[in-house]
Amino acid sequence: MDTILEISGFSHSYNNIPAVEDLTLHVDSGEIFGFIGHNGAGKSTTIKAIVGILPVKKGSITIDGLSAEREGGAYRALCAYVPDNPDLYGYMTGIGYINFIADLYGVPSDLRTERIKRYAEAFEILPQLGGLISSYSHGMKQKVSLIAAFVHAPRLLVLDEPFVGLDPKASAVLKDCMHEFCRDGSAVFFSTHVLDVAERLCDRIAMIDNGRLVITGKTAELTKEKTLEQVFLENLKRGESENA
Repeated sequence: MDTILEISGFSHSYNNIPAVEDLTLHVDSGEIFGFIGHNGAGKSTTIKAIVGILPVKKGSITIDGLSAEREGGAYRALCAYVPDNPDLYGYMTGIGYINFIADLYGVPSDLRTERIKRYAEAFEILPQLGGLISSYSHGMKQKVSLIAAFVHAPRLLVLDEPFVGLDPKASAVLKDCMHEFCRDGSAVFFSTHVLDVAERLCDRIAMIDNGRLVITGKTAELTKEKTLEQVFLENLKRGESENA
């Protein structure tokens, strides 16, 4: 099994206040990897560093052995990022935005047409893709952002709270798409507060607290005797007592 994402000793601070400290983990091909933690734990900082928004000044982050610092364009072509609140160009149509992303990554016309049709029909948004993004609901913007992420078939799909704003049917479609995506040898790294979803969906899970990795492992092993929520709360309390 190939390692797609490798994070080694990553640390990041804001105004000399540590946000993430010495984080080390990896995500292999074919894996759905869950990244959990309370607000302010360091999840967003880590995600922004993975997708190249934040510079990696201490430690290293690579995708397929490439880093954003050394091979910026090639690195970014390997991943796709869907934030929790997609900020899309409101003056564009949905199909225009997706084609814009496909153009950026050089997706051939026949492939993009097939992929857009497949994902748009799955998310039941095909008839609305000709409308302006400014007229879309949050859920529709989320679907367009997801289709744009899937359209260039990246090696790593990074999702920040991907189920926020999606109705139950669209959430089920996204789960199916994530499984299909990983069956083709790629990987998904996603953060979520919905622990029961993470427990059912993820192959492996990592929990971060106060910027530090506190637990990681296969979901089946971590939840052998307890629910993921129980594991999360116990480790959260342990961290609070250690920092008291």
